[in-house]
Amino acid sequence: MIESYTEDLSKFGYREKAIANDLIQALNNKKTPDDFDLSGVKVAFNMMSGYVFLTNDEYQVCMIDDENNLYSFYTLMYEGLEGDFDELLEQYEDMHPQDQEQFRDIAKNIGKEEEIKCNI
Repeated sequence: MIESYTEDLSKFGYREKAIANDLIQALNNKKTPDDFDLSGVKVAFNMMSGYVFLTNDEYQVCMIDDENNLYSFYTLMYEGLEGDFDELLEQYEDMHPQDQEQFRDIAKNIGKEEEIKCNI
């Protein structure tokens, strides 16, 4: 079995360590997304996708954009769709009904349920 996920910094390359550093600096300097729980936060690396991100005891994911802003990154459980809120919103009409339900719950939790209605 191929290992695809690690928190072991010795398996991070230069690029991944630089992103990890940016994540930690952003965590120190900026507010995390409202729906990201700060308990058990750690830096992780998905070696298959190349993503470096923060995760926590709830398995939530927080990533960083080009302007060093932290944002929540979601995975919908039925079809495995992934992305930030706006990326998933663009796919809403084509989602499986179970993923739509999960996405509506996310929108409600972050106060963006009106955006779904405006986008349909």
